[in-house]
Amino acid sequence: MLAADPRIISAMSHPTVAILGAGSMGEILAEGLLRAGWETGNLVLVARREERAREVERHTAIEASLDPAAAVAGKDVIVIAVKPKDVDFLLHQIQASVENGQVVVSLAAGVPIGVFEQALPDVAVVRAMPNTPAAVDEGMTAYCGGRYADDDALALADMVLAAVGETIRLSEDLLDAVTAVSGTGPAYVFLLAEALTEAAIREGLPHHAAEKLVIQTLRGAGALLSVSDKSAFRLRAEVTSPGGTTAAAMHMLEEGGFRALLETAVRAAARRSEELGAAAMARAEESAP
Repeated sequence: MLAADPRIISAMSHPTVAILGAGSMGEILAEGLLRAGWETGNLVLVARREERAREVERHTAIEASLDPAAAVAGKDVIVIAVKPKDVDFLLHQIQASVENGQVVVSLAAGVPIGVFEQALPDVAVVRAMPNTPAAVDEGMTAYCGGRYADDDALALADMVLAAVGETIRLSEDLLDAVTAVSGTGPAYVFLLAEALTEAAIREGLPHHAAEKLVIQTLRGAGALLSVSDKSAFRLRAEVTSPGGTTAAAMHMLEEGGFRALLETAVRAAARRSEELGAAAMARAEESAP
């Protein structure tokens, strides 16, 4: 008896997914699901504008709709990928179409699970915070489940989120901190790359060389950190010889308050996430019957 093709088994096991929101993260997730083996027929994207719907259809070959209520019908997983301020209106559009047994996964920064459970009683809700390296399958997504999200629901959510990188399950009270660290984190790295490139150019390096040196250095350092059993502290210490060039650079960064400034930035991002959540809850309570 011939063994079943594992690719066919994998395709059959993929849940159907509706992604409501065809912005940057919605399209990133859709493309990642395709790379992970999802068939276009098991996916649908929802956009707000006709021209955007046609654009993502061209880019992904996935059906794009302007009707979120129709898009969610019969789908195993419903991904909410709209801006936090648009969540309340979207939930109003789909609440009559979402059924028990479906799993709602929110990517809306700061919006608490309670907002979704108020609009979608008894539905499994999973709140997640991904980041943009998901575009190259190197994302980091933390998620947590609501009161109706059982192990099966969480497994479905994890399957979708893991298509674009690593996942970690945490409690909801930690999601604002996650937003400030890994959700916002790529921007910290990009700013570092900008600043380091500019410094390199001021030291006389041509632009193309400065960019190549910085990008590969960041890539290599990240790869080393990810596979090493040594901590970031230990790895840094190993390249910081007393009296050497790295020691001189580290001294200036410490004197300039590098750590304190980064901590302040993370705290500001976390507080903003909390504010977005509070505003979302207030809107949900105002619209409640």
